[in-house]
Amino acid sequence: MQANTDTELHTLAEEAVVYAFPLYEMGRMRAATSPQRTDIAGEAPKPQRWCNVFTHARQLLGAGKSRVVTPNNDTLYTNAWLDLVDGPLVIDVPDTAGRYYVLGLLDFYTNPFVHIGQRLTGTGARSFLVTPPGWRGELPAPFREAGAHIEAPTRWLWIIGRILVDGLQDVPAVNALQDGFLVRTLDDWQAGKPSKPKPFDPACDPKAPLTAEHFAAQVNRALRENPPPARDAELIARFAQLGLGPDAGAFDEAQRTVLQDALDTVLPRLRNAQSGASTSTGWVQMPLVEGSFGDDHLARALVALKYIGMLESREATYPLAWHDASGRKLRGSGRYTLRFAPNAMPPVEAFWSLTMYDCRDYMLVDNPIDRYAIGDRTPALRRDADGGLTLHIQHARPDSEAAQANWLPAPEGDFYLCLRAYVPRTEMLDGRYALPALVRTGEAA
Repeated sequence: MQANTDTELHTLAEEAVVYAFPLYEMGRMRAATSPQRTDIAGEAPKPQRWCNVFTHARQLLGAGKSRVVTPNNDTLYTNAWLDLVDGPLVIDVPDTAGRYYVLGLLDFYTNPFVHIGQRLTGTGARSFLVTPPGWRGELPAPFREAGAHIEAPTRWLWIIGRILVDGLQDVPAVNALQDGFLVRTLDDWQAGKPSKPKPFDPACDPKAPLTAEHFAAQVNRALRENPPPARDAELIARFAQLGLGPDAGAFDEAQRTVLQDALDTVLPRLRNAQSGASTSTGWVQMPLVEGSFGDDHLARALVALKYIGMLESREATYPLAWHDASGRKLRGSGRYTLRFAPNAMPPVEAFWSLTMYDCRDYMLVDNPIDRYAIGDRTPALRRDADGGLTLHIQHARPDSEAAQANWLPAPEGDFYLCLRAYVPRTEMLDGRYALPALVRTGEAA
């Protein structure tokens, strides 16, 4: 159905931006995070990026060491972009001997459709066959067991992996495990040999301004390479009026204007939208994410803008705190406690941690004890007399030894906290468990 008035066209353009923003963001992230291809002279030839290969963060992040906001200090990241255009690929994972890890697989519409790791597939050495949409080949016997065959919804996939690290002394062991994560073609896997990564051209400057032309170029390429679900066909056909679609040609001036207006309207609206629910104790609970966003295009766009790469909530959830129990902003000028009553720790099957961030840059906070997070794996925590646990959150070093053992250093200015709960139990997702409030106990000396 054609839009018959300017108002209808603008409404359609805003709907298109909400629908297509995750595609744009995936194209941008693919260009930003896929490994650089260089020649002997160090130049970047065309095509200048690699896919079908894992790359790894080799060191835990500290203050000033991240390119993304609200980074974690619990895991090392593993990253791969897969292009299935030439046929199936095999993912090999090592035996982590019970160590928590997860590989979250996102389709190009940002649906976290599959998770490989401790929760669902165990921690033993395994291989997984990933087949492209519509593949009808013979399934080799090793991939007929439950969970070993992954049918991809789109040609391009993004794998974001996390491997648990228990402090700096544990990093070398995790680095060794990282080397066991491999991507191979099915033919090479069957022949028992490694595969070479595949070069590709992202055709995207990830730092380019978000103009209508840049947005449309990324979205239209994404739609060509990753056709949408059949249920979206009618909607995509309507977007053709805006110059968006797998067969779209060059913009005309009217299309450029209406799409730019929609981008300038919708993105600030998304940035300012609250993307979580406030709890009775002041924490903001992240939106619940399942393996697919379905037809909830707005939720998909919000997550793509603010939390792209987010695991489904049954794998991890990340409540945030910006205020204390009385509703005041968290500030380094105050002293705070967070007390977990006996038998009331965050209910998780894997682990939990509380991480500190500076509100000025959303980064980890430099501090004299090099402690960026505190949680169930922090050594030498002091329990309360009744078996509970009280964490001390403040800028200045606490006076008592017990408080120092349980101290999470804060910056001098405003800060916020993120509690990461990996493999949360149901009661943490459905609201039956409430995190305790942050209590302001006094002012900094």
